[in-house]
Amino acid sequence: MTDQKPAAIEISEEKTKKRSRIFDYMTPAALVVFIIALLGVPVHIISYRSAAFADFWNLTVCAAVRCIIAQPTNLLPFSLGEIVILLLPFGIIAFLTAVIVMSIKGSKKVWKLITSVFAVAAYVYILLSIGYIAGYNTTTVDKKLGLDRQNVSGEELYKTACLLRENENKYLNRVVFGGSGASVMPYSIKAMNDKLIDAYEKASEKYDFIPTFYSRVKPILLSEPMTYTHLSGVYTLYTGEANINTNFPDYTLPFTACHELSHQRGINREDEANFLAFIVSIESDDPYILYSAYQNMLEYVLSALYSADKDLYTAFFREMDPRPYYEMVAYNRFFDKYRESKAAEVTDSVNDSYLKASGQPQGTKSYGLVVDLAVAYYRDSFDMVEMPEIKPAE
Repeated sequence: MTDQKPAAIEISEEKTKKRSRIFDYMTPAALVVFIIALLGVPVHIISYRSAAFADFWNLTVCAAVRCIIAQPTNLLPFSLGEIVILLLPFGIIAFLTAVIVMSIKGSKKVWKLITSVFAVAAYVYILLSIGYIAGYNTTTVDKKLGLDRQNVSGEELYKTACLLRENENKYLNRVVFGGSGASVMPYSIKAMNDKLIDAYEKASEKYDFIPTFYSRVKPILLSEPMTYTHLSGVYTLYTGEANINTNFPDYTLPFTACHELSHQRGINREDEANFLAFIVSIESDDPYILYSAYQNMLEYVLSALYSADKDLYTAFFREMDPRPYYEMVAYNRFFDKYRESKAAEVTDSVNDSYLKASGQPQGTKSYGLVVDLAVAYYRDSFDMVEMPEIKPAE
């Protein structure tokens, strides 16, 4: 026994030295983050391969993670995510400067600084793998709702547009339009937010795949410059915030906010987030939110109809109330200033690559795929719509 004690002490000292050497290069907190990040890898892989697992994970663990992250930032009246993005270039410069100075001085702490930055990246991966990625691999919304999603024809697009127009017309007299033709949202962003959260509460009672919790839509401080990127909103996972560009015309704001709130609730695919924005918004009792839902969806459908059948597109406008038409004219007039933009080209390229890497092969075109869902949603009501007479070209 006595002969073995020194060996045991020697082994213990060796382990202590190894542990000490590890912490010469990283902090204990960084090591913990790296270990948790490794645990996120199998979750990422399994959710990619199994829609059933992705459904379960997205409604349980992911929902909890997204809700927890959102609660502290709910207390802030501004977008913390925006502040982080604005400070990021300065942070990178400060990091590189510190690494150079510490390397010149021969400080061993430079490795702790470097591994700490990698730990931040690992933390973001943890949020993605454990709290978000599964949402890209869940059962599709059309299957959850029992919709028959398929390729659509010009006739189906026309009938869908007519049904949207019919519903929109119910609320036009309760919407205020300005001299430019643009409508005016009659309340603040906070009031809009509360109305949308109420709509989500109602929608969650009908659709069990929509989790519900209170959160605040955050207006972007630099909304006007952001418009040059053509981004109307963005969900920042690392701060749990649904952010909207308030420089865009009023009628787009409720729909955009509802879209970003959908991402916050685990609806990751862009076409599905657009469709959820629609079906959640029409649960509202507020006429302006209802108008926003029908008008924005109508514009998606009309864009597809224009490509599919220009005769039916023209026929549709012959029966359209002039107010939503002039809303679209006012929007185009507003957007002319930002239409040609290098910033938009870069942003679109980055967003397109991200969406494709996330399992959306259509990339940024996936936003417009919402028309397939809209047509499927209204297909049972097509018998109510009469087709117009199209005179053949002479």
